[in-house]
Amino acid sequence: MKGLCLQMKSVLRDKFCLMTFFLPIVVAAAFQFAGTVDFSAMGELHFGALENDLSSQTLAWLEQYGAVTVYGTREELIDGINEPSTNIIGVEAACAGIKTMVSGDELEHFRQAADALPALYGNRGSVSRAEVTVRKKPDLAAGFREMIIAAILITAMFMGGTFNAMNVISEKEDGVVFVNEILPMTHGQYLVQKIAVGFLYGSLSSILTAVICCRMPLREIPLLIILVALSAFVAAVVGLLIGRISEGMLVSVAYLKIVLILFMGVPILCFLAGEGGILVRAICYLVPSQPAFEGIMGLLEGDVGVTLKDIGILAMHGGGWFLVSCVITH
Repeated sequence: MKGLCLQMKSVLRDKFCLMTFFLPIVVAAAFQFAGTVDFSAMGELHFGALENDLSSQTLAWLEQYGAVTVYGTREELIDGINEPSTNIIGVEAACAGIKTMVSGDELEHFRQAADALPALYGNRGSVSRAEVTVRKKPDLAAGFREMIIAAILITAMFMGGTFNAMNVISEKEDGVVFVNEILPMTHGQYLVQKIAVGFLYGSLSSILTAVICCRMPLREIPLLIILVALSAFVAAVVGLLIGRISEGMLVSVAYLKIVLILFMGVPILCFLAGEGGILVRAICYLVPSQPAFEGIMGLLEGDVGVTLKDIGILAMHGGGWFLVSCVITH
């Protein structure tokens, strides 16, 4: 126990490890703050028109639905439409009506509005006689909040491997590794101490992150703790392996970046791609962050069955990676 405490103190002297510990917590706090900001203005329509092209009555009609920007030349109008940071709908006069122009990179509801605008303008005289149904404005971030929370959590869970890797590399560079070889310490004690460093720090960072950004029923909290523990254990074992096979600090950091990009990228790409084939999903499950991400999404969406399945997959990952670490470190 004393040796473990000394190693945990040693890790805290590393600024890279401190940044790794606090980064997910800071991101979770920033995300919670961003959730209180009103982004409804992002969904407002914005039109662009040529000077002296549309009548004042048409411009006044457009202003009922959104802001109107008047451009001096057609080239300026096209540049404004094609600007990636905007969702401007170009409006030009056409015969007795209007026509719209879009760049094609707008969100779906902006394109739908551009398609419907000429017909709406043509029937503007009969709008007063039509029955109007007011619907709730669509949330642009709907469906992505849970994904962002899950991504933040798996970042906290799997960054625990950084502590192990930095701890082992520091011992190599300082020559402590040679002292360890002559200490009366068994192979099992060595593994427990090294894995415990990343496991404890990774678990603590993940729990603090979950407290900040997760709101779920009390009955689901034990499942979240199990997911955190298994993920932190796998990350700790992977970090130990990276530290053992790396020859120096720069090599270790490069390996850590590759592993973290893989762990973060696979579940997010799998989520954005939607339901894929059985083979694709099976390959994704080879990355331990995929069942962790899917399990957290299941908890956030109230699907406990998915979470239990992913806990089983994570447990198999933990056992497999532990066996590999026993072979390599021995």
